[in-house]
Amino acid sequence: MFTGIVQNLASIASVENESNLIRIAVELGDSTENLELGASVAVNGTCLTVTSIDRGAAYFDVIKETAVTTNLADLEVGQRVNVERSFKVGDEVGGHIISGHVTATAALVNLKIDEHDRVLSFKIDPKWMNYILHKGYVGLDGASLTVSSVDRADSLFSVSLIPETINRTTLGQLELGDRINVEVDSQTLAIVETVERVLADPLMRKQFLAS
Repeated sequence: MFTGIVQNLASIASVENESNLIRIAVELGDSTENLELGASVAVNGTCLTVTSIDRGAAYFDVIKETAVTTNLADLEVGQRVNVERSFKVGDEVGGHIISGHVTATAALVNLKIDEHDRVLSFKIDPKWMNYILHKGYVGLDGASLTVSSVDRADSLFSVSLIPETINRTTLGQLELGDRINVEVDSQTLAIVETVERVLADPLMRKQFLAS
């Protein structure tokens, strides 16, 4: 599990494409200290398992399912990625709980820069809009952010970045058309799906409305 507070802006050291598998190496430097094989690390918000560690670089295998549902298949050598090691029980959770299981990808369709404020608008598959709420949480490439606006008619949502987020994450480097990984808030997902199931069942809907 992760908190959505990006710890490192790291570079991709190598990318190897094999049959239904992509092997990537991420330059973590001192962040490999006490990192063990089999540990979970979020790379652009995607939970990956450490398969090898060599001179400050951690290696990960990206299977076909992960490559299809995330933006990791787009990675190139030298590209920067957001990295967060899994949190320990008792650690401060400055963002919100993120599983590292990416929901979908979204494309940057509008970018507004106003002095220190930067507003990014993304378009996502309409089926996910029920789980993206104004002032709710969302994980974007592993960064915990608050949704600043929602346009359900066009399947758009926006977030506002402070200078710290712009400087410390890949979100400050995005250009129009770039894809980012999206993880919707798990509590919102559970609540919305539960209410939808209740309302879809006539008997349960009657009991719910009568309560």
